[in-house]
Amino acid sequence: MKAFLDRPIEGEWRYVWVDATYLKVRRGGRIVSVAVIIAVGVNNDGRREVLGMEVGTSEAEPIWTEFLRRLTRRGLRGVNLVVSDAHEGIKAAVSKVLNATWQRCRVHFMRNVLAHAGKSGRRVVSAFIATAFAQETPEAASRTMAQCRRSNQGESAEACHHHGRR
Repeated sequence: MKAFLDRPIEGEWRYVWVDATYLKVRRGGRIVSVAVIIAVGVNNDGRREVLGMEVGTSEAEPIWTEFLRRLTRRGLRGVNLVVSDAHEGIKAAVSKVLNATWQRCRVHFMRNVLAHAGKSGRRVVSAFIATAFAQETPEAASRTMAQCRRSNQGESAEACHHHGRR
């Protein structure tokens, strides 16, 4: 595993997805929560590959910055777009280390919106968001989300209003 995670990264990786998940581990006789962070890239041939993975104490910006610096030292280059959740630490590290464009992950976006939509409105709000993502222009997507706000009430309308612009 160490050899795989320390191998040189060759070629250009235009698109990189980064994420973290928290796991419970035993350290020093205690159970603690750790962040497992990962980067998956897509190269010019369209091939996906795990570029790196580490266990950190958190998702704080210094952890992400050092993780991305290690990837660049191993050869990561040519990154145009990084996709992740909207964690400020990730966005800051991407800007600082990779000088790449950042985009919010659609899956994380959808989860965040639906968490605010209320149980009864999730299916309808989900359909509006899927329709908005399918639009060809930002203006058309905005019109779809405006329709979501007009067509829903309560929590569902609030979810469309607050999250439809992000």
